Amino acid sequence: MAQHVTVREYDPLWPVKYQKEKTKIEAILGENCLAIYHIGSTSVPGLSAKPVTDIMAAVRSLEYVDEKAEDFEHIGYEYMGEFGIEGRRYLRKGGDERTHQLHIFSAEDTENICRHLAFRAYLCAHKDVRDEYSRLKTKLAELFPYDIESYCDGKDEFVKKTEKAALSEYDSSWDRLYLAARRVQGDRKLSDFLEAGSVAAALMTEAGNIYVGVCIDTACSLGMCAERNAAANMITNGEKRIKKLVAVMPDKKAGLPCGACMEFLMQLDEKSPDIEILTDYERGERLRLKDIMPSWWGRDRYGEGLQI
Repeated sequence: MAQHVTVREYDPLWPVKYQKEKTKIEAILGENCLAIYHIGSTSVPGLSAKPVTDIMAAVRSLEYVDEKAEDFEHIGYEYMGEFGIEGRRYLRKGGDERTHQLHIFSAEDTENICRHLAFRAYLCAHKDVRDEYSRLKTKLAELFPYDIESYCDGKDEFVKKTEKAALSEYDSSWDRLYLAARRVQGDRKLSDFLEAGSVAAALMTEAGNIYVGVCIDTACSLGMCAERNAAANMITNGEKRIKKLVAVMPDKKAGLPCGACMEFLMQLDEKSPDIEILTDYERGERLRLKDIMPSWWGRDRYGEGLQI
């Protein structure tokens, strides 16, 4: 039976359905899953869409994903392999009346990951484009109610044009930083006295390079926070000016550096007050270091070069 193409007005329950499916997927992928995202039309408030939940996961290992194919089949997915996109694992659910699509990429494949995120962000930010896309999909669904290929072909030019515009204005640095931190995050018991990795950090320098670090916790006060570890890595490689910083806590959420790390960062360079710190990855919220430490004690030492 041919797939029935139906386009509906935006439903506030779509994000709820995503969250329910996300929980199931995370349970199967476990620690291999570094990030998971609601993508596609149902992720854009106000956009008409086929009621299909598109989900994207970024993982450490695609080979581990392949080993979990049977587990995904147990919750209703067809495991389709790359299915036309090199380096992807594509899974679908619901048969002819599709309900879910899952796209899994290596966390190192930031090109494909950011392409999807940029498209979503662009539609969320541009109501005129979003409305145009709604009208186009509604029209195509009426013209091709049982011809999914013609429906998709009819969208192709619009999608390519919009994706190009989206990528031109999308700042992918926060995604790359978050995923870089998540790739090195993970508990390591090094001895009876020392553990590491529960918190991870990634920073981007003025030159555009990314350095990472993990926390090192000891039985006494000789440990090191992830942020300072990443900064030490940067300094070792001859740089000192940080533009952006992400610290990922044990709950996988972005968080603020501790007071000692903020003090260290402030002392690092006269431009340090302008370091952007991610505070919420899903919402894209961030602060500058000077917003957190507006009355820093050492401001006069840098003279006119320090802007707070």
